[in-house]
Amino acid sequence: MHLKILGLNHTTAPIEVRERFSVGKEALRRGLENLDDYDGLSEAVVLNTCNRLELYAVTVDDCEQSVRQFLSDLIGAAVDEKFLYAFDDESCAAHLFEVAAGLDSLILGEGQILSQVKEAYTIAKSAQATGTILNTLFNRAIAAGKRVRTETRIAYNTVSVSSAAVELAARKLNGLDGRSALIFGAGKMARLTAQHLLSHGVRKIFVANHHLERAVDMASRIGGQAVAWEDAFVEAAHVDIIITSTGAPHYVVKPWQTQQLMTRRGGRGIFFIDIAVPRDVDPEVGKIKGVTLYNIDDLESVVEQNLQARRHEAVLAKKIVAEDAAAVMERFKYLKFQPLMANLSTRAEKIRVREIRRVAGKLPDLTDDERKILDRMTRRIVRKLLRLPMMNLNASVGTDDENFYAQAMRALFSDEEATTVAQN
Repeated sequence: MHLKILGLNHTTAPIEVRERFSVGKEALRRGLENLDDYDGLSEAVVLNTCNRLELYAVTVDDCEQSVRQFLSDLIGAAVDEKFLYAFDDESCAAHLFEVAAGLDSLILGEGQILSQVKEAYTIAKSAQATGTILNTLFNRAIAAGKRVRTETRIAYNTVSVSSAAVELAARKLNGLDGRSALIFGAGKMARLTAQHLLSHGVRKIFVANHHLERAVDMASRIGGQAVAWEDAFVEAAHVDIIITSTGAPHYVVKPWQTQQLMTRRGGRGIFFIDIAVPRDVDPEVGKIKGVTLYNIDDLESVVEQNLQARRHEAVLAKKIVAEDAAAVMERFKYLKFQPLMANLSTRAEKIRVREIRRVAGKLPDLTDDERKILDRMTRRIVRKLLRLPMMNLNASVGTDDENFYAQAMRALFSDEEATTVAQN
């Protein structure tokens, strides 16, 4: 059994690379449902967010090619090696625990990643792509993420992507009091962005969404005004800020639209912040006179201002996740011999049941109570006979005696499973 991670994130790949590998939930589920098509892959979870795409896999051998092929097939393209990172076994567990704790995020300590880890695990489990290893690993990682947020102040005074976007706008526009804004999108990120805009003094917010009813719902919650998608650029002629967060797979703001918008504005500048991945705003828009365009990768300067206080908490958080990751890897050591021990227990049970039947055939006058006594007695005998060999087998895991005990089991019990264990 081997644990593997293959992925990319905001530290290894710029947004123009990350946005090409955004995978929809249904496509993700279908890919995981076909995991059996890849030799050597027994379990998998895919974590896909605006800042990362990571494949967590359990392999029965060192099948690097299957791992890469699965990821390539899932996203429909090969990924340039220079953007990828890989982790194995202990490093794999340590990385996931740090991700769940918010220690590997663009915004240190941000809370949304934990719910994204949960969702990724839920999708994989519903696709029947997880088993004992990843079920254990992800449940422990999620628990560690919660523990970090309970026992440290790493999440205290954190900024989110939405709040960082608004902070950036406030900084560049010398405050937002009395300003107006148009938001493309009506999802969770858009709603959070609207709330931050209001808290900074924005007086009017327009909401545009492909589904007008969703725009109406969001606008009613924030005291804004919904606009039909096709009318959004009409309202854009009168606002100061446009923030996009739609989740669309293609650009929703194009250069020709923006050029027409700037003509209607009579040269008055406008401020775009695109916090979507894939991006909503064509990068060419930023070259139009009077347009200022930022994307999610431009938020780092805002994040840095709010970071220093959480760096101390990150040290404490790393200690917690290191302890928890080490504990789960210690448990995985014992999983290595589980097939062998289960096989041995099953064979012993078959022998016990066969002998009980043989004895019962010679003692036809046994009462039900006597049969129960006989059954309990033989069960205890089997458990006591197996207890010491099982303890010694477990104790050998990770030591120089590991292969010796596996071979000894094969020699003593003629168990083919032991051969497989010894070879791994």
